[in-house]
Order: sequence, then C-alpha cells, then structure tokens
Amino acid sequence: MEYRKLANSDLKLSVITFGAWAAGGWMWGGTEQNDSINAIHAAYELGVTSIDTAPAYGQGKSEEIVGEAIKGIPRDKLQIVTKYGLRWDTTQGEFFFNSVDNNGKAIDMHRYAGKDGVIKECEDSLRRLGTDYIDLYQIHWADPTTPIQETMEAVAKLIEQGKVRYAGVCNYNVDQMKEAEKYVPLVSNQVPYNMIRRDIEKELVPHILETGKSILAYSPMERGLLTGKMKPGHVFAEGDHRATLPYFTDENIKRTDAFLEKIKPLAEEKKASLGQLVLRWTLEQPGITIALVGARNPKQSTQNAAAANIHLNQEETSYITNELNKLKLDL
Repeated sequence: MEYRKLANSDLKLSVITFGAWAAGGWMWGGTEQNDSINAIHAAYELGVTSIDTAPAYGQGKSEEIVGEAIKGIPRDKLQIVTKYGLRWDTTQGEFFFNSVDNNGKAIDMHRYAGKDGVIKECEDSLRRLGTDYIDLYQIHWADPTTPIQETMEAVAKLIEQGKVRYAGVCNYNVDQMKEAEKYVPLVSNQVPYNMIRRDIEKELVPHILETGKSILAYSPMERGLLTGKMKPGHVFAEGDHRATLPYFTDENIKRTDAFLEKIKPLAEEKKASLGQLVLRWTLEQPGITIALVGARNPKQSTQNAAAANIHLNQEETSYITNELNKLKLDL
C-alpha cells in the first residue's frame, strides 16, 4: 500500500481509502452489517488504514458499523475521516432533498452547519465511532444559511479541544475554500472526480496545486460504472439512487463500456481488472492525493486495495487520457 500526506500536515492516508457510504445502506438499497465489517477488516489487512464515513450515511448506521469494525485495532494505526452538516434530524439550515431511511421512512435532508450543530454532530460521531478523536473532520455540503466563519470557528474549537486533528471540506468551490481558510487551516477538499467527471480540473485543481492542499476523490469509479461490469439493461435494487442518474442510462453505459474495452488490453498487461486500472489512473492525476473507494464485501475490498500496487508510466497514463478524451456521454 502507498501512503500520502494531506497538505503540509502529519496526517498520512492510504491512497486507497475505504469509503463507507454503501456500508450505511442509505441510497444503496440496504446493507449487510457483517459483510461491511468484514470488508473493512479485509481492507485493513492489505494496508488500507483510512476510513471515510459520515453521519448521514444510514443516519448514523455507517459510523456505527465503522466503530464496530475498528474495535481491537490500535487507534493510532487508523485514520478516521468523517463529516458534519448534512442533517436528517432537524429543520434548521437549508432544505436539501427528500429521501427515505433504511426502514422506508420519509426523511428531509437539510444542510446545517451552525456552531451548535457542528458541536453536537462531533459528539454524536465520537460516540458512534467509539473513539475520542477524529483525524479529519469535513463539512459535508456548504450551508448557505450559516456564515462560513461561524462553521469553521466551531471546528477550530474542536481542534483546540483535541476532538479533531485536522479540518477539511467537501464539495466546496475555490471561493468557499479561501473564505474557510481565514478561520481554520484546511488540509483537503473531498469532491467527486473520476474519468467521466473531470470538471474540477478547470478551477479547483489549479487552486489545490497552488496552495499545497489535497483532494480526496470520491466516486472514482462512478459508483460502479467504470468497473466494466455494468451492462445496458442493468436493473437496480429498490432504493438505489443510481437508477435516476444520467450516467446510468443504457446509452451512456454502452459508450463507457466501449471506452473501457479500448484500455482493457493495458489492464490485462498489468494483470489488473479494469476497475483497478481506473483507480490507478485517478491516483496519477495532478492534485489527487487519495481515492475513496466503497466495498460491500471482502472480495471488493481486496480488489480495490490491489490498485495501489499497479504502476503506470507517463506514456501509459497519457494513452488512457487520450482515449478518454474521445468519450462523449449524453448528460
């Protein structure tokens, strides 16, 4: 496994970081707790020491599963990354979207990052995770109803108290990052990035490179689309959010698969799966420090971790990028 430092901190994350959204079941058609715990254990055995979760994932379920999985593992051998600011249990802040929880109950998601909310969420996360500190604490989505100053000063206080080691953000634009930096040092921004979602290359990546921050890339395989295993006509489980996304239309699946077929010989040459090659390409891109990858069972964990062992030279990376630039999706 390869490890990379976030910005100028002393926090090192495994380049393949375990993404625990699916473990919480919410928006993924449910979860099997034992499978998720075993997936985390399998990843850890292969050097995946970093786990990314959030209270919203299963309305606390993902954090509880992570907390159960890490029992018995020395705390200083792990990097726990979680979030705040996406609430299902309050009407404060800005309404974000309607959803249903794992029991089918309707819930309204709100973006709220007022000082009281940040403090409360941190205490709740520490309890669910069974730990007394969080390595990286990130706002999940910007809350337009709360000044960034108020939010970040709350996080700075948590750092003072030793409950949080470092501050990060998720889904922030450059201006929001600059504002947040006035009140607390940021080490990272967690944003969606993969072969078919590269919009951050225009403004965010140059800012990250200029300021020495890190990007935590989420959805690096576009929720399974870039594994090559999804075919036109795929039927999603009830409650699986992917069914409504434009990336998963039959035509876009067909076009994506055609691109993946072009780079398949390189994957075979590397004795790697398409998904592993996709992950390695992602990790080679400027500004990308680590990739967050979900796994719902030990087999997936093992496959994901192996991506860190693949080597791509500049010529091979450029070949993939050139083929990728020919891909046009209907979005």
